[in-house]
Formats: sequence, C-alpha cells, structure tokens
Amino acid sequence: MFDFRYHIASLIAVFIALVIGILVGIGLSGRGFVSDAERKNLEAQISELRSDRDATRAQLADATRRQSATDHYADDTYLALVDRRLDKRRVALVFLGSVDQTAANAVTQAVGDAGGRVARLRALRMPLDVKSIRQVISKRPALHGYAGAKHLGDLGHDLGVELVLGGKTPLLDALGDALLEERTGGTQLPVDGVVVDRNAPPQQGPTHDFLMGLYRGLADTGVPSIGVERSRSPSSAIRAFTRAGLSTVDSVETSTGRLALVLELAGANSGHYGVDDTATSGVLPPVAPLPAGG
Repeated sequence: MFDFRYHIASLIAVFIALVIGILVGIGLSGRGFVSDAERKNLEAQISELRSDRDATRAQLADATRRQSATDHYADDTYLALVDRRLDKRRVALVFLGSVDQTAANAVTQAVGDAGGRVARLRALRMPLDVKSIRQVISKRPALHGYAGAKHLGDLGHDLGVELVLGGKTPLLDALGDALLEERTGGTQLPVDGVVVDRNAPPQQGPTHDFLMGLYRGLADTGVPSIGVERSRSPSSAIRAFTRAGLSTVDSVETSTGRLALVLELAGANSGHYGVDDTATSGVLPPVAPLPAGG
C-alpha cells in the first residue's frame, strides 16, 4: 500500500509538469506563436488532466482509508488471533548481516505472543569471509568435501539443515567463528520454524551461491521458512527470498506483519504477504480456527 501511495504521488507530479508545459504553450499562443485552434486543444488537455488528477486523488484517499481500516483491525484483534497458535513451539531467527534490532524485537514479540519462543538467533557475516572458511576446511579432513568455491552452495545447504535440526552441528561448531557475527541460544533441540532477515545489500559471487544453498537447506527441512523485513527496508530482500522459494512477510514490525508471520509459522498457506507490491498473496494468510481445546 505504501508503494501504491508513492505511485499516486508520482502521477500527481507528472500532472503538474504537464500542466506547466501546457500553460507555457498557451502563453506562447497569446504571443502569436500558437494558433487559436491549438490553444483550445491545450485548454482541453488541461481540463482532461484535471479530471485525471481528481480521480487519482480520490484513489489515494480510498487506499489510505482502506489501509487505515486494515491496520486498526489488526491492532484490535492481533492478540486474540495469535493466542496459542505457536504454543510451545521453537523458532530460529537468522540474520544475514548484522542483527536488525527492530526486526528481531518484532519476531520475538510475535512468537512470544503466540505462545512460542525464539530458541536461537544466528547472525551470519555478509559477505562471507571465504578465506577464513577455506582455512578452517583445509585443516579438518571431515570437511574436505566442502573445499572449493563450487561447493559453497552445498556448505550453505547443510548449514541451513543444521540450523533447523540442531543436535550435532559439526559445520556450525567448526565454522562458527568464521561465519557468525552474533549467536544466542543453543542448538541441542530442533526448531519448528525459521525466520530469515537479510540486513545487508544483495550479495554476489561466492556469498550468493552460499545463500542460495542456505535457503534450499532451510526449505528441505520441511518446517515453515519465512523471509521477513521491516517497513521501508533500505535494501529489500523479499524478491530474493521469493526466487529462493521461501514464504515472505513485509512490514514485520506492524501488527499486520506480526499476525501474518505467526499464521505462516503455524502452518498457514505459504505465500507472500504484507502491504507492499511484493505481497502477491494478499495482506494476510487465511485465519484458520484453532482446534477445539487447542
């Protein structure tokens, strides 16, 4: 919805520029440079543009009212709708780049409000320190299968699996210092869902290959895997998450975003939810009733 309002504003700006151009044309006609017929045509264009402007303003006002109503509904019903939907479930939160505290707080709040908890948080250095990773792998015979740039995707895949399944995590144990910028929570138990936030610019080369593998690994575990970002993120990752096959939620710090996240973690239809133009599945997944006594 925010993108829609920006689109409307840009149309109004174009309207103003066109009107200025037409007025200049009319001014020239008054000096004998434009014929009377052309002058009348210019005046008719101004009238048509004014009608288009008024219609555009009406669309903007309607969009704003609809968004406000949706926000108020989410604010008023959020706690009732998320209550116990993630009862006793464990969630992993993965940042690609430094921790975005706004997003981290939003995810932690949403999971907690629904009765679950963020069992572990991992922030991966972006871009990868490929040199340090190679050095660690070269010293550990058990990891030699990951040697070489062509195996970075395999490394990412298997790390993604470890992040979800927990238990023995030889890759994370060996590469933690080279890979991780921040970590909290243990890896003994598996998690029931994973949330990913990319707080770094789009990556290329070896880091891109690693991330594509990481996304595949998360998806292959079968637990809900959702890419998120906050409103007006400086470098949106939603399209990258979508291409990688993850579900997505934008504006995760809002009541609407937190509700969408909880519903997806609880097993709702996977898709791309939120208020931006990347939310091709709508604002929210279907809200299924909780089982009796659940």
